[in-house]
Amino acid sequence: MEPIITHLPGSKVELKFTVTPEEAQPYIDKVVQEISTEKTIPGFRPGKAPYAEVKNAVGEMVIWEHALEAVVRAWFVKTVLDKQLQTVGSPEISVDQLTPGQELKFTCTVAVMPVITKVEEIKEPFVELKIKEVKDEDVEKAVQDLRKMKHEEVVTAEPATKDHMVVVDLVMTKDGVILEGGTANGYRVYLQEEHYIPKFADQLMGLKKGDQKKFTLPFPAEHYQKMYAGKDIDFEVNVKEVYEIKLPEVNDEFAKSLGVESVQALRDLLRKNMSSENEHHAMEAAEIELLESLVKNSSFTEVPEILIKEETRRMYEELRNDIEHRGGRMEDYLASIKKSADEIKLDMIPQAIKRLQTSVYVQHVVKDQKLEVMPKELDDEIDRLLSMTEDPNTRERISSPDYREYVNTVMRNRKALEHLKEKGIKKYQEFMNRFAKEEKESEAKHGHVHGPNCQH
Repeated sequence: MEPIITHLPGSKVELKFTVTPEEAQPYIDKVVQEISTEKTIPGFRPGKAPYAEVKNAVGEMVIWEHALEAVVRAWFVKTVLDKQLQTVGSPEISVDQLTPGQELKFTCTVAVMPVITKVEEIKEPFVELKIKEVKDEDVEKAVQDLRKMKHEEVVTAEPATKDHMVVVDLVMTKDGVILEGGTANGYRVYLQEEHYIPKFADQLMGLKKGDQKKFTLPFPAEHYQKMYAGKDIDFEVNVKEVYEIKLPEVNDEFAKSLGVESVQALRDLLRKNMSSENEHHAMEAAEIELLESLVKNSSFTEVPEILIKEETRRMYEELRNDIEHRGGRMEDYLASIKKSADEIKLDMIPQAIKRLQTSVYVQHVVKDQKLEVMPKELDDEIDRLLSMTEDPNTRERISSPDYREYVNTVMRNRKALEHLKEKGIKKYQEFMNRFAKEEKESEAKHGHVHGPNCQH
């Protein structure tokens, strides 16, 4: 019998099933065979005992209860496929009638992907590309950053100034008790840089190797160790060494050490690279503005709770990975903002919903525009991914059918985003053509300077 399908609030769907004894019979026969295989039935070989004998051995209700599991699974999966329901997670199952020899009745309630009910169409390009101009002072700052990357540290007997780096053994105490994590040997302090404890660097000015000094400073009010935040802390330092920071002169020799022929060529290349970075950032900002506008002005069915929980979990892990990549710890970050992991996830819910709705909008574009990935395109992308690793396990995963389908989905989504940007961002194609041309010419002429913001 056909199930009764009812759409419920919260992006859920209720499926009511009625299965006749005749429809259930194959599943009952299979259960009888399985039970008689596992349990010895006197007078019968394993798996050969008839229904009546198995019923006498274990009880008729046991047979039907075991059969029900297979019936529910089969009917649910068939309906989801036939009706093209985009379900999320496992269904909640309630048994409405289970009487041997009569109809089986049960209900499955399951979350489904939200759908778009009103689509904000792009009538004409409306997003501006706001590209930040590279000024002379920006180029000069980049040159100075490159000098700092190439600096030398030379031991000096001179008193420390802001142009020096000081190595100290450090002890921090409160009321005579050493703080947790309050000792550090060989602690390096660059006096020109801002220290996380205000005025700490100032206290080291004028000190020389072998000097000792005691002083008191307040910890920052936002310090992650709440018991010390804003409190006066006693410091004791023992200067182990003072280093002069020597920066290279900006000349052609310096430029050649970075792979270019002259200072002017270096500045030209830095300007070109910074302009390209600014253009990339402008494109990323335009894409975000475009998608946010389209999603904001569209309408969607409610996002199911299970999806929101999964997305906030994913966002939390992204945050954790970013903090750890920068050398921090999630525990310290949470302490510094005075929030728990659960509170952070709660704050992430609105953004999680936006991300999910954006995904639904992009999927709508894929279907509406009938976007497909050609087999050769997919093969080339899989080959590219395989060329990036020699690890056997990774290569096996990349070559699997499931991963191929994942890559196919990602590539379809990219095509959808490209379609949206072409329609929604002003002078997009003109910009992309010019950018591709300039990028090719620049790579051929100059190559690439590995600067302070380089990810290579």
